[in-house]
Amino acid sequence: MKVSRARGATSDWRTMLKQRAAVTGVVCACWMVSIEARLVYLQVIQRTELVDRAERQQMRTIKPSAKRGDILDRRGHVLATSVEADSIYAVPTLIGDEHAVAEKLCQALAPCKPSERQDLIERLSKQRNFAYVRRQVTPEEARRVAALNLDGVGFLKESRRFYPNKELGAHLLGFVGLDNKGLGGIESAYDAQIRGQEGRILVHADAKKHAFNRLERPPTAGATIELTIDEYLQHVAERELKAGMVANRAASGSVVVMDPHTGEILAMASSPTFNPNVYRESSEMDRRNRAVQDLYEPGSTFKVVTASAAIEEKVMPANTIIDVSAGQIRIGSRIVHDAHTWGPLSFTDVIVKSSNVGAIKIGFKLGPERLSDYVQRFGFGRPIAPDFPSENPGIVWERTKWTDTALASVSMGYQVGVTPLQMAAAVSSIANGGEYVEPRVLRAVYRSGRRFDVKPKVLRRAITADTSAALTAIMEQVVERGTGTLAKIPGYTIAGKTGTANKLVNGHYTNDTYASFVGFVPSRNPVATILVMLDSPNGSNGHFGGPVSAPIFRRIAEATLRHLAVPLSINPPAPILVARGEEGTITPGALPSMMTPVLNLVADSSPQTLPDVRGLSARAALHRLAAVGVAARLSGDGYVVDQDPPPGTAIEDGAQCRLTLQRSPLSSSSGQEP
Repeated sequence: MKVSRARGATSDWRTMLKQRAAVTGVVCACWMVSIEARLVYLQVIQRTELVDRAERQQMRTIKPSAKRGDILDRRGHVLATSVEADSIYAVPTLIGDEHAVAEKLCQALAPCKPSERQDLIERLSKQRNFAYVRRQVTPEEARRVAALNLDGVGFLKESRRFYPNKELGAHLLGFVGLDNKGLGGIESAYDAQIRGQEGRILVHADAKKHAFNRLERPPTAGATIELTIDEYLQHVAERELKAGMVANRAASGSVVVMDPHTGEILAMASSPTFNPNVYRESSEMDRRNRAVQDLYEPGSTFKVVTASAAIEEKVMPANTIIDVSAGQIRIGSRIVHDAHTWGPLSFTDVIVKSSNVGAIKIGFKLGPERLSDYVQRFGFGRPIAPDFPSENPGIVWERTKWTDTALASVSMGYQVGVTPLQMAAAVSSIANGGEYVEPRVLRAVYRSGRRFDVKPKVLRRAITADTSAALTAIMEQVVERGTGTLAKIPGYTIAGKTGTANKLVNGHYTNDTYASFVGFVPSRNPVATILVMLDSPNGSNGHFGGPVSAPIFRRIAEATLRHLAVPLSINPPAPILVARGEEGTITPGALPSMMTPVLNLVADSSPQTLPDVRGLSARAALHRLAAVGVAARLSGDGYVVDQDPPPGTAIEDGAQCRLTLQRSPLSSSSGQEP
């Protein structure tokens, strides 16, 4: 019995040991499998995520933004620059009561909208190590927040765009967002050059987040941009545009001042305007650059295109008589009226008196093929300035759609949509002798200590020099005795054209108008083409381009001539003749004034005599006399009928010639633009 019990106990013990060993083996196997599975999961499936997390914990990359380059005017005056500004941030994990902190911050950063307060509370309630409170605050706002001494709220320095002249040139310059990216105007068009290249700082940290290594690549400052804009002329253009809008109770307006020979834009103004330093406080319409984005039907200013085509194609000479005595013309079921009833008018007086009927008859003589060709030559229906990516190309119908009524409309400046810049560029090609020059606002780029100039670009010849001269003479008569007399400037010859077009709203023409004036000064050797356009004038001056826009043109032109020191072109003071010594010294004594031409004496064995300028226009006569160094004094207007001294008289030092002018018989009456 004892032996049997002993054997049973031994068998039970062995069985239990085997069971325990099996359980232990299974547990160990499961543990090993789970470890292996976890290792596979971590090493294979989650490898990328864990590597990224390790890099974030061990390395921190900071990307300091580059300082944007300055924007200068043509004389080096700063129009836009970058300054350091405080940005307020918070560490939400260190903030206890986010509602109380948000309330205090909003009081310090007033005004703070309810939506902004709620958004700030949400950002502070998230368990993050960083959140912006407000970026690029003013010094006063930073001072008020610092005085709160809030835990978890701090400051960091960022680059902020600053426009020292506030609204001056706002539409042209554009503005910059919080991410240092240009959002409009030149800031956007040349953002890649101005912004520069951001830096990179790589910081290595240990397990306790102590930095032990730092690799740094500093940011590269952006290029400095020099514009063709003249700060003073920009100020004048904006000032006079604003005054003109107030006086005429206009809804909006634009001014363009450009050099017709180089295409350089000296000033470009739009109203209403905005302050780019606080651009978020303005509406999208206020930020709109109307000079390149808004379209309008130019009305009678477009007749210079029709006239240019007719002269160039030799369809009608300037003395052709056109019968507009009916005061109206029927095209199909449509009747077009003149504002006044005239008798027969010469080709010249059709433009001078701005006859719609006469312009339509000229257009019909040209035909749609030739007129549409010149519309394209003068740059309409396409973008013309690469400096303005948002430029509106305008609206010009396809040639195949030019019915008789369309031809009539285009001939007098309707059924074609243009921008103020396009109209100024077209008239500039008349001013410079017939070449169409690409308008531009970029003058030079400064990069790596070097200056890169932008050269003028002649795109094509629009008309010949002879056509340009003939049309210039006609446009002078517009100012002298036509619809643009309010643009006259004493002592200067002005070439210009008025324009009035009813506004098209929802497919119907309204009583509101676009009133404009475009011209160049001085007409014989122009330094500037100036366009003024007002939208919906409703003041005591009426709504025509002559009484509304021509006075604004005159004030801008007067300031431009003074600023550029342009001498008188009518009855100039006698030239002062001086001799230069061997060492380049000027004798005698005093230098002439800025407005007086200086001529060097040149030895000439054959004395010159006065040319015969009788029968010439004032412009041609002045050119002939200037070529032989003789100053002229004019009396009357029109064509030269007498000169004193007579032709053939020997020219003496300081000689002057008095010219008597008379108007032609067809030029005796005054007119009002339709």
